[in-house]
Amino acid sequence: MTAIVETRALTKRYGRRTALADCTLTVPAGRVVGLVGPNGAGKSTLLQLACGLLTPTSGTVEVFGRPPAADGAQLGRVGFVAQDTPTYAALTVADHLRLGAKLNPRWDAALAERRVRQLGLDPTQRSGRLSGGQRAQLALTLAVAKRPELLLLDEPVAALDPLARRAFLQSLMEFVAESESQATVVLSSHLVSDLERVCDHLIVLAGSRVQADGEIDDLLATHFRLTTARRDTDTLPAGMRVVNAEHTERQSTFVVRAERAVDDPSWVMEPLGLEDLVLAHLTADPRPVLEPQR
Repeated sequence: MTAIVETRALTKRYGRRTALADCTLTVPAGRVVGLVGPNGAGKSTLLQLACGLLTPTSGTVEVFGRPPAADGAQLGRVGFVAQDTPTYAALTVADHLRLGAKLNPRWDAALAERRVRQLGLDPTQRSGRLSGGQRAQLALTLAVAKRPELLLLDEPVAALDPLARRAFLQSLMEFVAESESQATVVLSSHLVSDLERVCDHLIVLAGSRVQADGEIDDLLATHFRLTTARRDTDTLPAGMRVVNAEHTERQSTFVVRAERAVDDPSWVMEPLGLEDLVLAHLTADPRPVLEPQR
């Protein structure tokens, strides 16, 4: 597996506050990776470290096998859309495209102009007068027209209405499908339904730490809800790793990770959907539950 982004014990602190702690993960090439977690989990910090806007307090992060933003050539391989989908309010749509062409040596003017036409954006309209959805689409256009090999998106649809969000995600998948060499995308969001539509790899952050990391199909195939008569966690069979446990007076419900379902008449064991899997990790002990893939 070729690693596009690789972190080892990556930590970022702001004074006494830890934004990201001991983060070890790999973003594989050619995947659309969903980065999910509650507000304050470290998603934005991780993406800003990966594109070189922040530097680590400790640990390492590598992009294409080198430190982020090592030089202009490496910067040209990375596209980034920040959470507030920043554009210049006083500049027109056309101004933004001209600026993108001047700043990016691999700029695809035909792609940028085609997207503007398809989106119905008026090239003479100032960015400050666009709707939130239009600004998000303009920011995505600027990012994809530089033809990045890695595209980092920090909750770009968080403030959009459902129709604008759907249009943005459709545009994103069109970019991935049209990439000459399949681009790698990391999409940060707290909307699991959006991630389920477009992503094939998942990273769950909670408590500033990685809680789950892997291919979505593999994670779904190895996570189960186990319901049984009241019992202690340490009485479960070897090989089951408990992610989350809930107990009533007579019943215990566990979310476990296991290589396969275990047939036992004393309990009910059923697979999880992606949203329930994510919620189990978000409500688990904030210490790492799954060993990150290497």
